[in-house]
Amino acid sequence: MGDICRGLKTIGLTFRSSTRIIVLAGLLGFAPVAKADPESMTRVLVSLDRPDAATVMIDMDLTVLLGDPARYYALASGTGPQHEADVRHVAERITQVLPLFAGQRALPATFVSYGFSFKSREEYMDLAADKPAHFQFDVPLPPDGGPLQLRIPLGAQIDYPVAYTLQFPERHFTQTRWLDAGQHESLAFDYRGKLPVGHAEQPASFDPDTLSWWQQLPVYLKLGFKHIVPEGTDHILFVLGLFFLGISWRKLLSQTTVFTVAHATTLFLSTYGIFELPSRFVEPAIALSISFVGLENVFSPRLGIVRLLVVFAFGLIHGFGFASSLSEVPFPKRDFIGALLGFNLGVDAGQLFIILLATLAVGWFRKRPWFRSRIAIPGSLVIAAIGLFWAGQRILAYHLLF
Repeated sequence: MGDICRGLKTIGLTFRSSTRIIVLAGLLGFAPVAKADPESMTRVLVSLDRPDAATVMIDMDLTVLLGDPARYYALASGTGPQHEADVRHVAERITQVLPLFAGQRALPATFVSYGFSFKSREEYMDLAADKPAHFQFDVPLPPDGGPLQLRIPLGAQIDYPVAYTLQFPERHFTQTRWLDAGQHESLAFDYRGKLPVGHAEQPASFDPDTLSWWQQLPVYLKLGFKHIVPEGTDHILFVLGLFFLGISWRKLLSQTTVFTVAHATTLFLSTYGIFELPSRFVEPAIALSISFVGLENVFSPRLGIVRLLVVFAFGLIHGFGFASSLSEVPFPKRDFIGALLGFNLGVDAGQLFIILLATLAVGWFRKRPWFRSRIAIPGSLVIAAIGLFWAGQRILAYHLLF
């Protein structure tokens, strides 16, 4: 006990004095995120199926826009004149956060139809459940308008990423571009010139079932990478927890390999529906695993069979978190295994990228006698504290919802 107290006292002194922890805190991205991965995306499909108008179909989870899953469930299950008025009001808000422009002119959208996911109240209250609403609009295309473009206002209450798809049925043209958080303007499309601005005669296409496996691979590698950087904050912290046990390549590769095998296993099992766990168990367990790894780095900094077994067990849990994210990823019906493998490779590439950043930030000092006391231990305690905060946040959130 005396050794632990002295160690904690040293941690407090070095934590205040070491400027390197500022770099570390920036890398960790200390943010109170309640969920492991964003489970929803926003889809905007613009079909230029008429000479003077476009059909716009938007699929999105309205939880963020409405600010409350209970309000979303009430809207999805309501009936009567007031319900219809509420739906029209929401449709108007959707056109405000996802407006189309022709040049510098905002195009008016006429609300046509809507539909909600047939889910139970429990599923609507589940933060990780897939429950998109479907809205359709008609948008007139002015004859003298400029290139067509989706422009998302700063601070728009939508889920990222946004899959923005343009279809030109007459020319058999389909093009999807992804807008990540922080991106607000899509590619401009010259619908009068019939070609995307700056592109060659042969348009790009993103229809998974028409692409060969080698064309699909970079798409799903990118999606997998994006689920770690920048979206998978808790996975980033877990990997950093593995990093701070010791940054020799043997220790890192031993842990990351075991972790990868484990989360890939449950990723496949969950995706095929063989075995799955409810999010109300998975999300708090992921947060607790982050805290456990951080605290173990402080009080039991050894790489042994027990540590590897713990990493494997937590990798299984994290795999369920990844699996729930895949409900919104458009996978092909053919070559599904190849696409899923590409996604998993992207996830692993994201983890290696985090390790690389951590090595560049603090790895230079790994052989210094003060590295553990001034960097590894404080960093691990920050990770453990964030994990405990998230665990309490998630347990409370699910307790209130259910």
